[in-house]
Amino acid sequence: MKGKRLARLLFTGCMLVFAISLQGCGSKKDNSVTEIEIVQYKREASNYFKMVEKAFNDTHDDIHLVINSPNDASAILRTRFIREDYPDIVGIGGDIEYSYYVDAQILADISGYKGLQDIKQSYRDIDESLELVPVEGTFAIPYMANAAGILYNKDLFEQNGWKIPNNWNELLTLCKQIKDKGILPFYFGFKDTWTCLAPWNAIAVGLTEPDTVKKVNRGETTFTKEYAEVSKKYLSLLEYGPGSPFAYGYNDACTAFARGEAAMYPIGSYAVPQILSVNPDLNIDSFVMPASDNSDGNTLNSGIDLQFCVTEACENKEAAYEVLDFLFEDENIQAYADAQNAIPCKEGNFKLASMLDGMKEYIDAGRMADFQDHYYPSEMSVDALLQTFLIEKDVDNFLETFDNNWQRYNRDIIRMVKEYEQNNKE
Repeated sequence: MKGKRLARLLFTGCMLVFAISLQGCGSKKDNSVTEIEIVQYKREASNYFKMVEKAFNDTHDDIHLVINSPNDASAILRTRFIREDYPDIVGIGGDIEYSYYVDAQILADISGYKGLQDIKQSYRDIDESLELVPVEGTFAIPYMANAAGILYNKDLFEQNGWKIPNNWNELLTLCKQIKDKGILPFYFGFKDTWTCLAPWNAIAVGLTEPDTVKKVNRGETTFTKEYAEVSKKYLSLLEYGPGSPFAYGYNDACTAFARGEAAMYPIGSYAVPQILSVNPDLNIDSFVMPASDNSDGNTLNSGIDLQFCVTEACENKEAAYEVLDFLFEDENIQAYADAQNAIPCKEGNFKLASMLDGMKEYIDAGRMADFQDHYYPSEMSVDALLQTFLIEKDVDNFLETFDNNWQRYNRDIIRMVKEYEQNNKE
């Protein structure tokens, strides 16, 4: 059974064999020192992890920590899993890859890890919801989250007296006010298909239930029904963007926004470092996408950007837990948050980047929902599907294609869900 589940994990494409000689699973450097290896996928945070690795090793004599931050860590991990060459800890996002790892029984149940009690319940709930079918146990410790909504030029807003919108009609009214001033309301970078997902996710969390995908897998609803309003509202934003939004990529959009060529940019907090690299003096703030017609119905789009999982193959879980304790020390949490403009998943009085001020109320209250695309299989290429939809503007065809493709690329998961439902009827 485990082999079958592992095969399902690897069905995303042909695996390349990497010449990796790293040894994990709590191996011994000598008779007195345990080596713990972490492979983590946030390549942009590699400098932070080099600092953590050094700081840990300077203060521990009985454990030697090795942290690897390779390019394309997901592909490398899949290759190592099929070779049964497991690291002790993996650092991954809260998305479909994590779901596959849980299903393949690669990750250890860390319910007994005491640090879990310090993690915000909202992010623990997100991890639980990512399980393809409910599984007894806890398999990840959320570390950092990000948030997506609308970044805005705070100086432009203050100079023109523009108010932050609280519902969909107020957002469209604001866009018209900005346009009447001869300023572009939004900049898009839709040449890079992945950027099409940012507004989509931010709108979807305010108009659909967090378990929409699971309801579809159970046959209780369809995306044609659930995503109709999302699709129509998304299309209506194009009127307030550049004339050729598909001619510009992510870097173009970040640069244009940094130079004041648009008042707003619907993207995640992860874009801020790129924007500030162009214009360090730009005064950026953010607000939650007001997708709902009701001012009280909005939800922050926030998901787990990085979390740590202990592999089942790790031979010294106590040593792994000691490494996790170090990673989750408040000082290290704050250092990562500062470096990456991230949101700590741990409870505590952490300082957030100023560009998250407009979202802080939602973060503190836990009024958030995960990115919808964290449940989409990569083979379905929803980003490209969205780009085609935004070009053709055919809502009915888009929704029909979405439903058809979902049945095609998720048939194994849908079958597994049905089997689970049948075997667990009360």
